[in-house]
Amino acid sequence: MLENRGLRHCEPCRYNIDIQLATDHDYIPRPSLLRKWAKFALGRKIKSAEITLRIVDGKEMKDLNETYRQKKGLTNVLSFPFTIPDEVKLDIPILGDIVICAEVVNREAEEQKKTPEAHWAHMIVHGVFHLLGYDHEEDSEAQIMETLETEIMQQLGYKNPYETGENESS
Repeated sequence: MLENRGLRHCEPCRYNIDIQLATDHDYIPRPSLLRKWAKFALGRKIKSAEITLRIVDGKEMKDLNETYRQKKGLTNVLSFPFTIPDEVKLDIPILGDIVICAEVVNREAEEQKKTPEAHWAHMIVHGVFHLLGYDHEEDSEAQIMETLETEIMQQLGYKNPYETGENESS
């Protein structure tokens, strides 16, 4: 126990981040980076959580997008929040799953003249914020979510993900 010298004792953050690689695309960041970005975004809002990051190919993402969003074609990231019944008590809350399409994220990075690493970091942060309950359906919601994402990205050493052009680490 810490002596009270102006310091506060706080419990360490606990995050379980399961990574599932369902594709062997040319560029996928190291699992340690994927976890780092997710933990950093989670740490702004909660002290413990469990999430799954699933990296998929185009076929799986297309199927998920059409099945769960009723939208044709590919998308870059989907988030699937998990709802825990009130009577179930967990030491670490399960937030849900984030599914990222490697093919789309890498193509977007090139098209938007961003480094793949920066764009991947943004997709992880974006997916985490969806699991935390943020959305961008309305302009006011989008502004809040984008502001928070930009703050996190800058704290991680990246530029504003919503600006076009080169998005190298700072």
